[in-house]
Amino acid sequence: MNVRNLNPRAIWRMALVRRSIVALALLVCFRVSFLTYCELTEIGIARNLITGRTWLVTAGWRFKLPWVFIPHIDTRPMLVSVESAGHGYSAKLVQFVPEEWESYVRTEGFYLWWWANRISFNCGYRHEYRGMRDILRGYAYGSKKYPFLRIISEFDQAQ
Repeated sequence: MNVRNLNPRAIWRMALVRRSIVALALLVCFRVSFLTYCELTEIGIARNLITGRTWLVTAGWRFKLPWVFIPHIDTRPMLVSVESAGHGYSAKLVQFVPEEWESYVRTEGFYLWWWANRISFNCGYRHEYRGMRDILRGYAYGSKKYPFLRIISEFDQAQ
């Protein structure tokens, strides 16, 4: 495109569009790198990858450094179950205990729990168990009792 043939208004608009796109890209990069938001029903467990220090992040906007990762854990009660085509099934209403987050990190380790098992070929079930729900389901049906998991109620339907 020949810029000399365009009127000054068109040139000004093209420059404004370019600047707006660059500003938007910079804002998105700043948000991803330096800001995090935790809902009222979530906790964040922050880890500085350089120092190795971990700490709890509560609700609200927080400034962070790019080398600090903060995966969020939903603290609302959630229903976890063993799905089956048979008539006997089991379900449990469980809740993550925020005060025991250190125990959870010692047991599970630190990684982006939401991202766990994102690529799954689990097409046979109504729900695809991924992330925190799948992790909590494993601990709820485990043989040991864990301090970071509160089992609110159990539903057994064996016939």
